[in-house]
Amino acid sequence: MELSIQDIQKIIPHRFPFLLIDRVVDLVPNEKLVAVKNV
Repeated sequence: MELSIQDIQKIIPHRFPFLLIDRVVDLVPNEKLVAVKNV
């Protein structure tokens, strides 16, 4: 399951500059999450 930045912002309250996730690449609920942060 992939999540965009808009989807992520709906789930967690953090915003720039403290939002340290740009995109979720893979999500297995309660098991694993792979995310991307562009620097």
